[in-house]
Amino acid sequence: MTLTKEQIVDAIQEQIGFHRKKSAELVESLLEIIKRSLENGDDVLISGFGKFCVKHKSERKGRNPATGHDMMLAKRKVVTFKCSSVLRQRVAGDGKI
Repeated sequence: MTLTKEQIVDAIQEQIGFHRKKSAELVESLLEIIKRSLENGDDVLISGFGKFCVKHKSERKGRNPATGHDMMLAKRKVVTFKCSSVLRQRVAGDGKI
């Protein structure tokens, strides 16, 4: 199952006791701060969770899978995520936390 933004808003409303509108504003503000930072090329580190990084990909040779023709892929920026060791252990269920 996928956790949606609406479910996050509901969880904040339930756990913290904010009104739904305030919870939605909080989630939107947090996501906007993260998006703006990544857009500016800055990394976003959330301790105990992980790090979002902007990586620069060079122009490279590729292939169109539909036609099989070679082509050049333009340089671009991509966002990567590396989870923290704390999150990795929780997901793995090691029980060390």
